[in-house]
Amino acid sequence: MAERATQPERGDLWVHFDAHQCQPAEEEYDKMRTSLDGLALLVEHFPQRELRVLIEFNSRSNDYSVKLTLLLPGRTLVGSDHDPVPHAAFDRCLDGIIDNVKAYKDSLGRVPERQKIEERTHQEMMPSSPIDPGAVDTAARAGDYPAYRAALAPYEESLRVRAGRWVERYPAVQGEMGRRMDVMDVVEGVFLAAFDGHEHRPTDVRYGDWLVNLIDPTLRALAAHPDEELQNISMARSASVAGPATPSA
Repeated sequence: MAERATQPERGDLWVHFDAHQCQPAEEEYDKMRTSLDGLALLVEHFPQRELRVLIEFNSRSNDYSVKLTLLLPGRTLVGSDHDPVPHAAFDRCLDGIIDNVKAYKDSLGRVPERQKIEERTHQEMMPSSPIDPGAVDTAARAGDYPAYRAALAPYEESLRVRAGRWVERYPAVQGEMGRRMDVMDVVEGVFLAAFDGHEHRPTDVRYGDWLVNLIDPTLRALAAHPDEELQNISMARSASVAGPATPSA
């Protein structure tokens, strides 16, 4: 594992690069740092603004996974992507993080919401009934998507409401609503992304908040590759309807 020390950069945005199973070239780091100017301006007035960048090499797919975790007062924003070129995955993650920061600042601009944050009473996305973390972990480790999906079903309604609002940011997707797709396709896509990334999720972020952070990359994927994404979502939904696998006697 290669680690780069945390240091203040890009307008006092604290950035920490952490590379696993790889050693990106210095020019890759330079390109990533240069891309941070817009984010640094967006968060310059937050008392806490720390960005953690995790870069991992995937030997199976021969590409890099990049995960960004932005720590702000009252909110942790997470984005992830992969690409054969580290800074390309980084830039796509950064676009999603910037969109999420803008939405967060918009919400803080509403006085009641800002007061809730200041009073530490901001409501996180909560499940409609308790989640069994053990069942979630077991299903993810076993590669059992139907069981994983069933274990997280209490998040479905809250996630549907959040996704329905987020769709408005993607006109290409919104235009297909009621035709080729609906909001539940977005929800299913989020659960699929969470299933794929469960093992590497940030442990300091609540599961519900992590699911919310996956809405934007799911919509970006639907906008860029609708046929492929809808096919994956359809297959996942069919498997979920069939139910979790049962061990043979």
